[in-house]
Amino acid sequence: MSSEAKSLQEEIRQTKPFPSLELETFLALLRTAGMLEQKQAHSLREHGLTGTQYNTLRILRGAGETALTCSDIGERLVTPGPDVTRILDRLENRGLVRRQRDDEDRRIVRARITDRGLAVLSALDLPTEQTMLKILGHMGPEKLRQLLSLLSEARNPTS
Repeated sequence: MSSEAKSLQEEIRQTKPFPSLELETFLALLRTAGMLEQKQAHSLREHGLTGTQYNTLRILRGAGETALTCSDIGERLVTPGPDVTRILDRLENRGLVRRQRDDEDRRIVRARITDRGLAVLSALDLPTEQTMLKILGHMGPEKLRQLLSLLSEARNPTS
């Protein structure tokens, strides 16, 4: 830890030690994710998007010509949420996505990103990359790879 870095306990001004290392780690992850999300939110707000809406657009861009169902999108969201339909409603109202009923099963609705949605993402690509470099670049590639590995391990326990 650098001389400038504070422990979570110092940051949140907690006077008692955490009851367990696991709880401290969990809370540190939540605090870090929240702080990083806040920093990214600024550039997204300029385009009238939330983080989840931005993530949804990126998922649809990545799907290319393949239209995705709400459950397809929900499974791919970085921060899963129960209401993909409402997210798509808002994006469709802004002309960023288009939905259509499946030809074979009319109960299934599929979504695709529109040209306007692609343009919004294109405008956000460089600012997002610059924001990520600004907030995480100081760690360097080796530490970032190590962090990715540790986070993957935390998401996928072996027992």
